[in-house]
Amino acid sequence: MSDVFNARGSFDTGNGKADFYRLTALEDAGLTKVDALPYSIRVLLESVLRNCDDYVVRQEDVKAVANWANTKGAGGEEVPFKPARVVLQDFTGVPAVVDLAAMRSAMQRLGGDPNKINPLVPVDLVIDHSVQVDYYLGDSALDQNIDMEFARNRERYEFLRWGQKAFNNFRVVPPGTGIVHQVNLEYLAKCVFVTDGVAYPDSLVGTDSHTTMIDGLGVVGWGVGGIEAEGVMLGQPIYMLMPEVVGMRLTGKLPSGATATDLVLTVTEILRKEKVVGKFVEFFGDGVSTMPLADRATIANMSPEYGATMGFFPIDSGTLDYLRLTGRTAAEVELVERYTKENSLFRTDSAPEPTFTKILHLDLSTVEPCLAGPKRPQDRIPLAKMKQQWRQDLGQVYEKSYSDRSPAGRWEGEGGGVPDPAGAAVAEVAIADPGREGVTVENEGCTFALKHGSVVIAAITSCTNTSNPSVMIAAGLVAKKAAARGLASKPWVKTSIAPGSRVVTDYFEKAKLDSEFAKIGFYTVGYGCTTCIGNSGPLPAAISEAVREHDLVVAGVLSGNRNFEGRINPDVKANYLASPPLVVAYALAGTTDIDFETDPIGEGDDGKPVFLRDIWPTQEEVQTVVANCVRPEMFQKQYDGVWNANEKWNAIATSEGGIYDWNPDSTYIQEPPFLVNLTPEVKPIQSITGAKCLALLGDSVTTDHISPAGSIAKDSPAGRYLREQGVEPIDFNSYGSRRGNDRVMTRGTLANIRIRNQLAPGTEGGITRYLPTDEVMPIYDASMQYQADGTPLVILAGNEYGTGSSRDWAAKGTFLLGVRAVLAASYERIHRSNLVMMGVLPLEFEAGTTWQSLGLTGEETYSIRGLDDNLKPLQTLEVVATDAAGNDKVFPMRVRIDTPVEMDYYRHGGILHFVQRKLLAD
Repeated sequence: MSDVFNARGSFDTGNGKADFYRLTALEDAGLTKVDALPYSIRVLLESVLRNCDDYVVRQEDVKAVANWANTKGAGGEEVPFKPARVVLQDFTGVPAVVDLAAMRSAMQRLGGDPNKINPLVPVDLVIDHSVQVDYYLGDSALDQNIDMEFARNRERYEFLRWGQKAFNNFRVVPPGTGIVHQVNLEYLAKCVFVTDGVAYPDSLVGTDSHTTMIDGLGVVGWGVGGIEAEGVMLGQPIYMLMPEVVGMRLTGKLPSGATATDLVLTVTEILRKEKVVGKFVEFFGDGVSTMPLADRATIANMSPEYGATMGFFPIDSGTLDYLRLTGRTAAEVELVERYTKENSLFRTDSAPEPTFTKILHLDLSTVEPCLAGPKRPQDRIPLAKMKQQWRQDLGQVYEKSYSDRSPAGRWEGEGGGVPDPAGAAVAEVAIADPGREGVTVENEGCTFALKHGSVVIAAITSCTNTSNPSVMIAAGLVAKKAAARGLASKPWVKTSIAPGSRVVTDYFEKAKLDSEFAKIGFYTVGYGCTTCIGNSGPLPAAISEAVREHDLVVAGVLSGNRNFEGRINPDVKANYLASPPLVVAYALAGTTDIDFETDPIGEGDDGKPVFLRDIWPTQEEVQTVVANCVRPEMFQKQYDGVWNANEKWNAIATSEGGIYDWNPDSTYIQEPPFLVNLTPEVKPIQSITGAKCLALLGDSVTTDHISPAGSIAKDSPAGRYLREQGVEPIDFNSYGSRRGNDRVMTRGTLANIRIRNQLAPGTEGGITRYLPTDEVMPIYDASMQYQADGTPLVILAGNEYGTGSSRDWAAKGTFLLGVRAVLAASYERIHRSNLVMMGVLPLEFEAGTTWQSLGLTGEETYSIRGLDDNLKPLQTLEVVATDAAGNDKVFPMRVRIDTPVEMDYYRHGGILHFVQRKLLAD
């Protein structure tokens, strides 16, 4: 490594000497005051300092980051950040590995060396998104779901086993180990690495938006699209605009009865209102020191929900305690402590307060029990007001839909719908409605009344909370106290526990809480991302039929981070995020139409009413169990030999060789078309003229709506394709499991059951009008007709376009549908970046302007003036919308290609093309 700033020095690791790049050397040179920098910026500064070669990372880059305290991130400078490693999960990781395999095939066709296509930084892929809750009652549910997982996903797993052997620097954590972010937190993350005798901070990007969970451990990391992650794997820096850093001062401590989940839902509400999209948030103050690291990780995990790039907690004594708790070696912990203290990266309460772009404050003692829903993580509801809010929301859904006899009630404005001012909220539903009195259902020998608000899914799930022993133990103690009073989950509730790692099972067993969960109907169903990602599995047939036939608004309560409508289960319209103990409480109550303060949760076996307060554990009870039952040896045992611990995984046979043998008959893995006709030369930027609108969308369109996710409907374009390939509906699996097959994924893009395209009013679920003939048809079918006509396509959208998970197929599918540009009021960070990296032009209306305010209908023909090789980042272009009568509307839009390097990606047609040509030229 070069040492342009003479910053290289050495220190004693406790186990020998190591070199490092001293931040104080820049202070000595008069370039910065290290104490004034947020700790997250210090990590970026160390990266550019260590990697400065005056080529990829220039001296100007180092000086710009060093000067952060003076600009507070408002200077617009570009930062080339080189993360230490990449983390993948299998839903987003499979297409990344497919693309690497396709790059090898393309390199071979172009006469280059395919072996150049290898990750140049360490890459870990954790298989955690493929397990589904098909079975949920009984001790055998776990094994049954694992068997189903391997049967469904064998082709994918064979492909990943091939990649494990074929690529250097690439490891796979087998299925059944845990959720990627918890495995990262408990095992993969080191906080500090030493490579070739040089110590430096652990840092990463991941192909899942909740990669940010690792920020709770003091490791800089965030989610990127799979496309961007591939660039990092292949040696490209992450190019980003200098971030603003919002400091959030935490004081006090959580009151009795409040949990880390309540805290994170409060933080999410505050920061989403603060509009921290694209910014770093860094937590500081003496409240941080009172907070267990698992609570910090819970807050960091939900950065995508409040919109920040990161929610960062610097390394401190609490970090070291957690490293010891999770079984890291004494030498590893000593390295972290010595290096971070030596290089101004260790936080203490007495340290000078850094400079921030803006400072917010939260007194932890003001946090109260709460939920969030029914469709957005930022819509916090105090538990005391839940019954009132539920009834108001139900009225909002049903007043309009029953009065005009429209299809199933829904939350206005979600999925790209445009809110109707006439559809005001009401407290009660005035029209006769079977969901009020209840629909009689018989299932598994039980007869019961299913109503609006009946909780049909209660899932302790997701990386957000299952990594946190305090809330998991609290849930177990609620179960124990409930069982002692004779309570159990209601028979219409699909219950499940999906721990984030096998360590959770170990401490449940040590505390004897596994048997208490079983008494009330909760069993472990798998170790992976289940209900929160949409792998909730089907509801019992009788319940599903009743919900659909009578248009019931039933509810899910889950300890997750996402609750967008249509994500959790196609039958469940209302979904609420809650702490694990509240998940248990709602399973016992069986309804959201309850005030836990005044209404009993049930009747005990002594005939007396039982209230939630009667079975809620104290903080002292929870902490006693945590202290006695969560032990370092549990982590050491579970992660010892983790790479080869799963015999089912080890037994999978796979093809050999460095070039993947593509099987044209596979319905899971296909060579994607992006690189098939790649030329060595870069073509000029193509103008967009005569374009038609494929989808006209409102606000809050998430990547869950754009990207294929969840189950594949039998009569959808993807379902028809699979049946044509001889796949029976029972074997469709999920869209997520078929992300390695562009034929399936393109057909499922913009086909979410809740998306509302205003070009086809009154419809939902991926429908549009083919404008030349005015025919209403699926979006995929219309796209194919437009592409056959040679007609380019655009999408018009509102605010927050692309909110949600870092789904590369939201951009890949958009590109393969023939969309050349997206015209939106605003974008979420990851999706905007992914569009650029697929060669799709993101354009943004001027502030305060929308397609509605311009009077656009989506029926116009669109052309973009000035789109050529002279295009510059953040340039303003003129868009011309021509109506059927030949009248033009001309309006300015800003090009949301934010950096010069992004412009290079766009010019090449995408980042894969850029990297492929670069490697070929080398």
